[in-house]
Amino acid sequence: MQALVYTGTEKLEYKKFQDPNLVKGESIIKVTASGICGSDMHAYHGKDERRVPPLILGHEVSGVIEKGSQQGKKVVLNPLITCGQCDYCSKGKEHLCGKRVLLGMNRPIERQGGFAELVLVPDKNIYELPKTLDIKKAPIAEPTAVSYHAVKLSEETIKKPFDKTKILIIGGGAIGLLCALILEKYKKCNQIFLVDPNEKRLKTCKDHLNSKTLKPDNDLIKENYFDIVFDTVGLEITRQNAIKSINPGGAIIHIGLTQPSGTFNFRKATLQEITFIGTYCYTNKDFEETLNLLSNNSLGSLDWIEYRELSKGAEAFKQIHDGTCSAPKIILIP
Repeated sequence: MQALVYTGTEKLEYKKFQDPNLVKGESIIKVTASGICGSDMHAYHGKDERRVPPLILGHEVSGVIEKGSQQGKKVVLNPLITCGQCDYCSKGKEHLCGKRVLLGMNRPIERQGGFAELVLVPDKNIYELPKTLDIKKAPIAEPTAVSYHAVKLSEETIKKPFDKTKILIIGGGAIGLLCALILEKYKKCNQIFLVDPNEKRLKTCKDHLNSKTLKPDNDLIKENYFDIVFDTVGLEITRQNAIKSINPGGAIIHIGLTQPSGTFNFRKATLQEITFIGTYCYTNKDFEETLNLLSNNSLGSLDWIEYRELSKGAEAFKQIHDGTCSAPKIILIP
């Protein structure tokens, strides 16, 4: 098969790669579409110890079962592979499983990803594609589930109706835009501010939201003003901006992990009882509910997605790296 292979820091090669071998309890998927995630970019930059070259990245995947028990079925994949037996898995918190691994990861266990013509996946991670969801758009289910889970956590933490809640979203990539769409269209929140320094990406968000879309230094981003802040970037500076902007008693929902360490105003967090919540992936239930949202067109047309040929994937990664891409999400097509 042909695949886009991560071969070193900021290096990707489109070349022949060994086909996956079918094993019991799993299926081989002929990939229709696969999205580029922020975590793929971390690997591309050589900053993810779980993804070591050579490796096929990509975990936001849709396709058709090529070999397996349900051959020919159109599917979308939940790429979070868990043991299914531990306390977390048995309590519906599969995303906290100590043996979890994603597609497109080779530490601690190798799982080649979806930037290829074929990918091997456990049957339990395969979901039938909803009839009303375009198979080429379907990879957006994975980042939507990430955003959906984060919004649920914020709702459980701040006991306040969303229509009376002031929300700041830091970052206008796919996760930030999807958080805003879920809050705006599904949760009916009308006080959302989304900030991003990239003018091209910010314009795309503005074109698809009723929320305020601003540069981070805008005067409307006030100190001690927001009830909830979603940090979808995860830099030291974005965490500093989050703690500066949050109200006493508010919650910071930390999704991004671009820079995993740095200074933080623990004094304010302590004296003003700020809740800081790290959020990772989603539960199986979250993923299923996300598919229902998307199949009902609850988040709009999703026409902000941009499509590229897999063979030109290296160029797409470079454009994201350079900040010259206006699309919050690029999906690669084999």
